[in-house]
Amino acid sequence: MAKKIRTRFAPSPTGKMHVGNLRTALYAYLITRHEGGDFILRIEDTDQERYVEGAVEIINRTLALTGLTHDEGPDKDGGYGPYVQSERQAAGIYAKYAQQLVDQGDAYPCFCKEEELAGMKRVVGDKEISIYDKRCLHLPKEEVERRLAAGEPHVIRFNMPTEGTTTFHDVIYGDITVNNEELEDLILIKSDGYPTYNFANVVDDHLMEISHVVRGNEYLSSAPKYNRIYEAFGWDIPVYVHCPLITDADHQKLSKRSGHSSFEDLLEQGFVAEAVVNYVALLGWSPADNQEIMTLEELIRAFDYHHINKSPAVFDIPKLRWMNGEYFKKMAPEVFYEKALPYLREALQEDFDYRKIASMVQTRIETFLDIPEQVGFFREVPEYDISMYKNKKSKSTEESSLTVLTETLPILERQEDYSNDALYETLSAYVTEKGVKTGFVMWPLRTALSGRQMTPAGATEIMEVIGKERTLARIRAAIEKLS
Repeated sequence: MAKKIRTRFAPSPTGKMHVGNLRTALYAYLITRHEGGDFILRIEDTDQERYVEGAVEIINRTLALTGLTHDEGPDKDGGYGPYVQSERQAAGIYAKYAQQLVDQGDAYPCFCKEEELAGMKRVVGDKEISIYDKRCLHLPKEEVERRLAAGEPHVIRFNMPTEGTTTFHDVIYGDITVNNEELEDLILIKSDGYPTYNFANVVDDHLMEISHVVRGNEYLSSAPKYNRIYEAFGWDIPVYVHCPLITDADHQKLSKRSGHSSFEDLLEQGFVAEAVVNYVALLGWSPADNQEIMTLEELIRAFDYHHINKSPAVFDIPKLRWMNGEYFKKMAPEVFYEKALPYLREALQEDFDYRKIASMVQTRIETFLDIPEQVGFFREVPEYDISMYKNKKSKSTEESSLTVLTETLPILERQEDYSNDALYETLSAYVTEKGVKTGFVMWPLRTALSGRQMTPAGATEIMEVIGKERTLARIRAAIEKLS
């Protein structure tokens, strides 16, 4: 019987969730859901210096908003807990396994101070590298026991081989071989008693029966060290899936300076979670049929981790904006209205028919932050040049526009019903009477009402939203401007 697939997302609570971390979580989740396995959330908080208050809440909120529900975690014990590393540390789990390695002769206490370590170098191939020289491995047993009994600060190091090579397999990158002389004696337990990230990972992944380890390719160089630890314990090595680097448009590693490196940044910039998840899934992978707009369920069905790309993936904001706009178009009008409402209120600061305005902009924007630019004219007409009244398509000129506005003003003053349909019917009668095209009348009216070349609505729809008083005031101001 095949072993059940179990993946984990093991973030450190150090602040906002980076796009790379989100992709790691997403790929681990998709592998598990595609295969009907378990997705585990584990909080790796053993690096106390980098711990950020409130970061665990950010992790939980991000997973909830993206729909990446975990089967086990700090809030759902599946029998492999605790799921927080500091709690596992307090339970003595890491100390126990580190001691086992010491007893086996695979690890040893190291008492070296920072200044001693700084001077250690070794030439490997044709380059000089900083690498620990194993001096504490050769201390007499009696001296080690005496120094431990005296409570001297120390770390526990793993004894790496110095000859031969280590080969490991990654699903994406294939077989990778490294020279063992490049492998430093990894620290397992720090002088404060906490495990290192590397050691805690190996122990926890084994004890939680993680079958597939998904992480960024910056950890490729660490894999041989992990494997040596697995082998020392006689444990099975998991399947490795190292994801390609995510870069910005300049092909530099996506950093916080880019302004869109975290999930929360993207939400603040007016993107919806579903579009972000869809886009992030395609950073290094694509389905066989090259479909681009995909729900989480569709991603689960289509995802095959064997087809993840090796090449760096470029985080393309214009592409994400396009995708987000496609999500807006597909949204139920009521859902879009609820999500857009805070942005409409902030942009307009007055009581308008927000539902109507939302329906006007739904298919015209790519992020919620596009809303102010689209709707600001409802509140106030911006300064504009009268050359805007010239339009080739409608054959409008400044002179003809002045005539249209002057002649339609009294008609609109008499109009009682300011609904879109009634206004359109009234102005259509004027169009017929004058024997002109509709655009010849509507272009100058829309320009007068909005001061904009492009608007999300036609002239009569704008009149309906801003009402009679504002409509007449704007037309009078336009006549004055053109006179």
